[in-house]
Amino acid sequence: MTPQNLLVIMSDEHSRKTLGCYGNPIVHTPHLDALAQRGTRFSDAYTTSPICVPARAAFAVGQYVHQIGFWDNADPYDGSIKSWHHLLRERGHQVTSIGKLHFRSTDEDNGFSEEILPMHVVEGKGDLIGLLRDPLAARGHARKLAATAGPGESTYTTYDRAIAAQAQVWLREKAQQYQEKPWVLFVSFVAPHFPLTAPPEHYYRYADQKLPMPKLHQRPDDQLHPYVRGYASCIDYGAYFEDDAHVHKALASYYGLCTFLDEQIGKVLGALRDAGLEQNTRVVYTSDHGDNLGSRGLWGKSTMYEESAGCPLIIAGEGLPQGKVVTEPVGHIDVFPFIFESTGEDATPLMGERPGISLKAFAEGAKPDRGLLVEYHATGSAAGAFALRKGKMKYVYYINLPAELYDLEADPEELTNVAQDPAYAVQLADCERTLRAICNPEDVERRAKGRQAELIERHGGREAIVQRGDFGNTPAPGEGARFY
Repeated sequence: MTPQNLLVIMSDEHSRKTLGCYGNPIVHTPHLDALAQRGTRFSDAYTTSPICVPARAAFAVGQYVHQIGFWDNADPYDGSIKSWHHLLRERGHQVTSIGKLHFRSTDEDNGFSEEILPMHVVEGKGDLIGLLRDPLAARGHARKLAATAGPGESTYTTYDRAIAAQAQVWLREKAQQYQEKPWVLFVSFVAPHFPLTAPPEHYYRYADQKLPMPKLHQRPDDQLHPYVRGYASCIDYGAYFEDDAHVHKALASYYGLCTFLDEQIGKVLGALRDAGLEQNTRVVYTSDHGDNLGSRGLWGKSTMYEESAGCPLIIAGEGLPQGKVVTEPVGHIDVFPFIFESTGEDATPLMGERPGISLKAFAEGAKPDRGLLVEYHATGSAAGAFALRKGKMKYVYYINLPAELYDLEADPEELTNVAQDPAYAVQLADCERTLRAICNPEDVERRAKGRQAELIERHGGREAIVQRGDFGNTPAPGEGARFY
């Protein structure tokens, strides 16, 4: 590819099932749909971990969570492992960040040339109560998600408007200053992450419609894996939705936030076009992870199901197929080499233990024989969870819990666990071999819990962490954390 500028846009907790270009007939996302039409959309893209801090650390570094050791929302990226930001800056590129990062703090060298409106973890510590996994600590913020659903403005929607505004200014006034080498602009929004408070003009677009209820939202015990029941016992968002009307309100709010997000992205892409930069700038759009969105009675993320572990991923620009849909499974690990390839740098000597393959290769038809890993070691999980996607199969290995295996071609909604079905014995064995070739789950579990025990001790022990309290979401810049 010709070296070009790169605009990387990330959202927070955006389910790929809530975009028009991914087949949703209800949610209005015209700007992202148009981006997909002029570029390449990956139908089966995955985060490295379905929770913010580890996912964003892994996205920055281009490795799996077990390789880098930023396990949970109390163990944020601190710049100690070189990111694509560091490596491009070292090579003379301007690398600017606007919006949410969720790293330790601005006091660290996170690799950017500049950070504008950054959001980092609370007090440089993050979500300490999420460290308490044995036994699990009940979360006090779950009630807030249901209570705040509805029309209005939140500090998050205000923050996203400011991010979009700053991105437009940067593209209009600063981008032209960097001519020697392609620049990279990372624009990171917080929508549609809760609070589920959507601007009224977007909320009522959906509130006045009859919306389909999420699958298994009434949480039938005979169809739920023990992991789901354990997670719900700790973070039971669903318990605070009083009836179907309340669920409908939450769905309308989330959908409204998706359309609000699309609106902000449209402003950024419009500024790119109006500044005369569209033809020499490629675009990446993704989210850090998805959202269960009421499926199985769960809200938020933290599970290995497609709603949570899957994420949207679109690339567009010169040298990339237009209107193409790639069904081969890809992940955030594959964005890292693409960023270097897109900006004219050779990623080969940088890959080392980085397992990614450039997204451009997939766009051109690559079908590598590999497994793709998602892992979780954070709040709501008494033990680690490892999902492996290989071909049409998805295998989920839990420490000390029964495995799950889904044939996503025959069962895209993951309603039938075939792990005990003799007809799938060969696929089950192949998936487990592939998983163990990537990592040893039991060893990873020991390392994760060992690090978490160190952090618990560092922060005064279990009682001190419980006393500190819980907060629902990281506050926007200038807003204080509200503990429960």
